Amino acid sequence: MRKPAKRRPAELQDRMIAGALREAGRPVSAYELIDQLRDVAVLAPQTVYRALGRLIAEGQAHRLESLNAFVACRHTHHDTGTAVFAICEKCGVVSEFDREDAVESLKGWAKSRQFKIAQMTLELRGLCSACTPES
Repeated sequence: MRKPAKRRPAELQDRMIAGALREAGRPVSAYELIDQLRDVAVLAPQTVYRALGRLIAEGQAHRLESLNAFVACRHTHHDTGTAVFAICEKCGVVSEFDREDAVESLKGWAKSRQFKIAQMTLELRGLCSACTPES
């Protein structure tokens, strides 16, 4: 009888951090994740950043550049490979969506100027419908 394969510590950390991101339901920093997981694990910042890097590479998480924070991916796939985020500056709600036409337009611009894109993060900042005053 074969023994079940042991999970590597990195896999367990990734699962724990991915779960914490999903539970947070909002953008969080690596240090907030450390604090959130304090009761179940002692994690060093570099460990969390490495795990977040793996989760981003696997498409399970995203880094919001303007907030220096991370969110769990809410889509099963991205048609364009690039997610677009609408970030409410009042309540902090982040909506994730795909906009293939916007991404293709930016890729076309870059190609016409012989600019090679290494990474693309699109973030819209403003007020969500719940925070927008009625006119």
